[in-house]
Amino acid sequence: MTDSTVTTSMFERIGGSATIDRLVDRFYDRMDTLPEAKIIRAMHADDLGLIREVLKRYLTEWTGGPKLYSVEKGHPRLRQRHLGFAIGDAERDAWMLCMRGALEETVTDAAARQDLDRALSGLADWMRNR
Repeated sequence: MTDSTVTTSMFERIGGSATIDRLVDRFYDRMDTLPEAKIIRAMHADDLGLIREVLKRYLTEWTGGPKLYSVEKGHPRLRQRHLGFAIGDAERDAWMLCMRGALEETVTDAAARQDLDRALSGLADWMRNR
């Protein structure tokens, strides 16, 4: 008999699509209202509806859930898709401020929240292009 390791995806750890939906909605609500987020809000269209859905599909797949993003858009190529935007420390920090607030409001499991924050922080650092 052999031991097997069962791996639980981040998607499952945080509560699946319902949590992703709330996380993204709270993220964009914060971006839309926090004065500290003005720098990144200006990079978006007036109507955040479409981008909300894109981020929900991306985060669902990125956290180990169903492949909702790549079937429609292909490989994420996040840096390439964001090259038209100047992303430095201030933009990264504003994005993380909104995301951390949203994580606090929506992800109840503290360990999962910390792990997801760490992963998102690495992603936000990698997105800097100036």
